[in-house]
Amino acid sequence: MRNPIEVLKTLQEKASDKDYQFERLYRNLYNEDFYLLAYGNLYNKEGNMTRGTDNTTIDGMGLERIRRLIDKLRNDSYQPCPAKRVYIPKSNGKQRPLGIPSVDDKLVQEVVRLILESVYENNFSDNSHGFRPNRSCHTALTQIQRNFTGVKWFIEGDIKGYFDTIDHHILVNILRKRVKDERFISLIWKFLKAGYMENWKYNATYSGTPQGSVISPVLANIYLNEFDSYVEEYINKFNNGKKRERNKEYRWYSDEASKLRVKYRAKWESLTTEEKGKAKAEVEELTAKARQVPATNPMDSSYRRLLYCRYADDFLCGVIGSKADAETIKTDFGNFLKEKLNLDMSEEKTLVTHAQEKASFLGYEISVSRSNDYKKMSNGQKVRAFNGRVRLFMPHAKWVKKLVGCGAMEIIQKDGKEIWKPKVRKDLINQEPIEILSIYNAEIRGLYNYYCLANNVAKLQKYYYIMEYSMYQTFAMKFRENLRQTINRHSVNGVFGVSYVTKGGDVKRATFLKGSFPKRTVSLDFKDEIQSYSATKYNRQSDLIGRLLSGKCELCGQWTNHAKVHHVRKLKGLTGKNEWEGKMIQMNRKTLVVCDTCFEKITGK
Repeated sequence: MRNPIEVLKTLQEKASDKDYQFERLYRNLYNEDFYLLAYGNLYNKEGNMTRGTDNTTIDGMGLERIRRLIDKLRNDSYQPCPAKRVYIPKSNGKQRPLGIPSVDDKLVQEVVRLILESVYENNFSDNSHGFRPNRSCHTALTQIQRNFTGVKWFIEGDIKGYFDTIDHHILVNILRKRVKDERFISLIWKFLKAGYMENWKYNATYSGTPQGSVISPVLANIYLNEFDSYVEEYINKFNNGKKRERNKEYRWYSDEASKLRVKYRAKWESLTTEEKGKAKAEVEELTAKARQVPATNPMDSSYRRLLYCRYADDFLCGVIGSKADAETIKTDFGNFLKEKLNLDMSEEKTLVTHAQEKASFLGYEISVSRSNDYKKMSNGQKVRAFNGRVRLFMPHAKWVKKLVGCGAMEIIQKDGKEIWKPKVRKDLINQEPIEILSIYNAEIRGLYNYYCLANNVAKLQKYYYIMEYSMYQTFAMKFRENLRQTINRHSVNGVFGVSYVTKGGDVKRATFLKGSFPKRTVSLDFKDEIQSYSATKYNRQSDLIGRLLSGKCELCGQWTNHAKVHHVRKLKGLTGKNEWEGKMIQMNRKTLVVCDTCFEKITGK
């Protein structure tokens, strides 16, 4: 069997030819090394210890289990299990359905995902950022910040119930454009039609890709890549003009100022001090008037531009043109999604917004600044560098809701005013001090790491202050002391922290985060990284795979041809009373490679 890394690299190279069609993909599912690669990518995810509808977890994974899967795929008897449906809360109070596939299905799906990613990734649009290697919400927002300069209108696009409404037939037809392997297509059909179990009742799936499955993100991107391609063609037709015409008023003031400079420069030495001052004032007056008007005609109907950025089922367009242009674009996009992809745009969420107001995208508020302030460039020239710049903002409601939601703040109404007070988090009082500190640090760091691109990210100082004093109050209640005693007892050189003992017996100290929130930037120079993604990621063989293939039981030391991996959800749940628990604690690993005999002793199976 070929090395899966080489297979994936070959697929990527062939995929660069957009007319190339792949005929023999299914045979890669007979390669054991592909499953070991997939297992190495999946094994450390905590959700793998959740039982699927087949009542199994990732515990006991080994070559025998992989070979049984391959045999089923080889004789076409493999049938995915229905996903277990659970619901997770959304920020708007509603619930999002989430499917939990069985671990064996996750393993097969991961192999299929690797293949599909190698086939399609390099052909995806540069305007797509969701569920892609080296891309994120931050790269999408940075692209908007850099490229949407000077737009007049935003179109906030949202596809209604996207993951639940993907048309299976359209998706498969899209796949068939490049994949001419019906056994591979048939396997994807099986995943799409596997159904789900809710309250132990089977439900068939007639549309959509289940959120939570390994294969859903790449299939969703393949589906919406059709929309990306349509938008790019639309942009080419919509864009018009090389540049805006010069503003006549600006040109007159600017030309008059230039004429005066030439006039006074020729006789400058003969002028008196008073005359020089008067000449300067005349030139500066004309220059100041020029700076108060646009250099180009903002209403030039012969100049139009359309910009586009998408993350999953949300997209944002920037339009340099009229509001009528923006409304037409919105309608055309909605018609394409409905007619070609059988998708509906959400009427209440798809909005046309003026660029000086704030559009919403990926949790940020976005607007375009209007400023006549000048910046002196390195060549001495002064330009209005801030005019038309895209600005990203962290919504006030986001961090306030975060504080109230985690129980760190209470809002009291007094004399018609809101008073914000830090609050004890009683749900944390029984936690260890290091865990309390870690939770506060993680919550502060998490919010900052997401909103670090915002122009107003420094406003997190208020959030930090509330969290800081909520933490002090929580510690004070835990140790039954006042606030000042708590701060003094846990502070060293003015820095609050707690000491803890590591598993190795060492004493260390963890400190509370510093309240510094500088604005950050993100690089968009990722083309080379994407091209070499498979080569760099897949060459990194997991240490666990090496231990499994060695065939040595890490508990009894015997060599075996039937090695299995025992998994635990968390190390802190182990007491060390049993030999195998002590071994895992000693190794500081949530996995233990064992023989059949030791696995039976551990699990009773």
